[in-house]
Amino acid sequence: MEVPTESVEQKNASDLGDDRCSDNDFGPSILGTKEYWEEAYQRELETFSDIGDVGEIWFGEESMSRVLRWMEKAKIPEDASVLDIGTGNGAFLVELAKHGYSNLTGIDYSPASVELSRNVLKAEDLTDVPVKEMDFLNCQGELKGFDVCIDKGTFDAISLNPDDSTDGKKLYVQTLKDAVNDKGFFVITSCNWTKEQLLERFSEGFEYVQELPTPSFQFGGKTGNSVTALIFKRVH
Repeated sequence: MEVPTESVEQKNASDLGDDRCSDNDFGPSILGTKEYWEEAYQRELETFSDIGDVGEIWFGEESMSRVLRWMEKAKIPEDASVLDIGTGNGAFLVELAKHGYSNLTGIDYSPASVELSRNVLKAEDLTDVPVKEMDFLNCQGELKGFDVCIDKGTFDAISLNPDDSTDGKKLYVQTLKDAVNDKGFFVITSCNWTKEQLLERFSEGFEYVQELPTPSFQFGGKTGNSVTALIFKRVH
């Protein structure tokens, strides 16, 4: 489950001079519903079956490359356990595997996403990479012991859920704290939340490590980023 970057520049540009730690600066959206993502990945699954196109890579290929560059610089071992939260079409799992990472797991709450990911991995002869149908917010404690957890848009989608995004965001943090090993890493890419907002959200149980460079834009003489990518370390 990964979120497209619609209306991102409008949101971030308008907030450049405002309190960027507000938790209520955008409303609910269909992008926060399971039904939306199931329909979207069902279409991509059909397209992949027809012509072998894996579909859209949210945030672009550079979003994967910047994380992979950080993992290399941080000397993340190739046998480190890595969880891809909301794996979507599985494209990031493919890239991680191609870069030598061998202990990978993908999860998504969309059955169509899981089937698509498995098909994409099979096409790359990567059938040993498990992809599980699982809701991150309702995993019943099954997700534990990961050295690196990667989120590319899933927290964004949870934040847009029309039903109960406030509790969803809190539950996300708690689930994440359980999933990441002590001194393990959490990597998040977001198009809805600024650096300051993410630092506040993940202040409990996580230590800020660094911000990864992302594309910037200018608006009204000020500079902002349409996408935010941060690295956190799990601390107790």
